Amino acid sequence: MTDRAVRRRRRALYLFFFLNGVAMSSWITRTPDVRDRLGVSTGEMGLVLFGLSVGSMAGILCSGRFVSRFGTRPVTALGTLFVIASVVVVGGGTALASAPLVAAGLCLFGLGIGAGEVAINVDGADVERITGRPVLPTLHGCFSLGTVVGGLAGMAATAAAFPAHWHLLAVAAVTAAMFGYAIGGVPAGIGVRAAVPASDSARPAGPQVWKDRRLLMIGAIVLAMALAEGAANDWLPLLMVDGHGLDAALGSLVFVGFAAAMTLGRFGGAFFLSRYSRAAVVRASAVSGAVGLCLVIFSDNAVVAAAAVLFWGLGASLGFPVALSAAGDSGPEETARVGLVATIGYVAFLVGPPTLGFLGDHYGLRPAMVVVLVFVAAAVLVAPAAGARGPRHGGAGAGASGEVAVERPGQRAGG
Repeated sequence: MTDRAVRRRRRALYLFFFLNGVAMSSWITRTPDVRDRLGVSTGEMGLVLFGLSVGSMAGILCSGRFVSRFGTRPVTALGTLFVIASVVVVGGGTALASAPLVAAGLCLFGLGIGAGEVAINVDGADVERITGRPVLPTLHGCFSLGTVVGGLAGMAATAAAFPAHWHLLAVAAVTAAMFGYAIGGVPAGIGVRAAVPASDSARPAGPQVWKDRRLLMIGAIVLAMALAEGAANDWLPLLMVDGHGLDAALGSLVFVGFAAAMTLGRFGGAFFLSRYSRAAVVRASAVSGAVGLCLVIFSDNAVVAAAAVLFWGLGASLGFPVALSAAGDSGPEETARVGLVATIGYVAFLVGPPTLGFLGDHYGLRPAMVVVLVFVAAAVLVAPAAGARGPRHGGAGAGASGEVAVERPGQRAGG
């Protein structure tokens, strides 16, 4: 590929992640309005959000096989089209006050972002091999940047009392235009061989990773930090509205602050990872997240709680990808190890929304977040399992064989 084609390709990958961030934060900032429009309780809203978790898990589980067979371009295209369509479905469900339709839209969103981001990660790793420069960390930073932009737009729409369904339809139109430009920059055939399954000789080693105590501790870190990030993505606007008495527009603004802190943490993470051990970075991230959560939960001052969200966002920004990188370096059979730890992390996204919704329905969302605080505090204690080895090129992304470790959608991967 020519230098110009590589630059176009890199811009296209950045735009795909940015697009996903815009789409996700657009409906997140409108969750108070959507909840009110649907007329559901906090617990029932948790079940609606469960559709996102189911879709994300399905997308992640299917994506590797599809990339291996068809390449990254069709999987990226199909996943992104699912994301765009999901915004339309969520908007339609909101207009019709149909909770099942909103849940179906969120399931479609999770399916699209789960499958699409894996393909983009494979493409990003290939660009890294071509250019010799890191791409994957910036990709996930672009996702967080997209959440900031989409969050600001959502906050403005909420403040103007602009109907949520018309707002989401407008977002679908804008993201469709982004997709039309970006897909032309992604070449065909990438990932067909890079994402092949492990050889038969390596297959028996997969189950053995369950016996690695250190790897399970790394899994605990991923579980805690994924829960911290997912809890904010699912519940933060409602937490500030119901738990601290803010109006919907200010609740959206607080989420934008969280997204901005995540963006800052991800773009600036390489600076700290190049100077400190992974264990130290994970510990500092967990401490920051715990401090932020503690203040949000126990402070009765809404201003203090809103400011504490910045510590929460900074803490959640690096824990998941750094722990995935540590899993890959923890021993032989890197693919099986990263796959196991990533699966443990996805458990948080699968069970987190309904669990926190159930607890919030019975005790309030602020007390429900104590569960998240306990997990993040535990991550401080097990942080040494992340090890002292420096970061690999591309973070949790590219392995020696060209395989790509999967980060949380929406970054998850982010998400």
